[in-house]
Amino acid sequence: MLKVIPFLLLAAAPALAETPVTPEEFEGYATGRTLSYAAGGQVFGTEQYLPNRRVVWAFEGEDCQYGRWYPQDDQICFAYEDGDPQCWTFWKKGSGLAARYMNDTTGVELSEVKRSSLPLNCPGPDVGV
Repeated sequence: MLKVIPFLLLAAAPALAETPVTPEEFEGYATGRTLSYAAGGQVFGTEQYLPNRRVVWAFEGEDCQYGRWYPQDDQICFAYEDGDPQCWTFWKKGSGLAARYMNDTTGVELSEVKRSSLPLNCPGPDVGV
């Protein structure tokens, strides 16, 4: 019986580590910050979290998209100017956040790799052309 208890604790650890942050926790952590996320060691994109749940997102090397975030059940959903809302589950991991897209069946996880109080650089399309 004693051999089973450590195994059960180890098996439960990932589930405990992925307890979704509440909308209030997410808002308190992210607002006023610019966070960069990576998948598989490569930067995926960066998002600036503004007051009133407004956001500015840019995939690495692409133009900025403006939108809003809102809570839906245990997820944080993002609605940008162009496109359908995208919902994610966020949880605390180490000193930052990790996230998984709700429609991703592969289990790919994004991890926060950089945190800044500086705004996202959005020069706009066709600047200098």
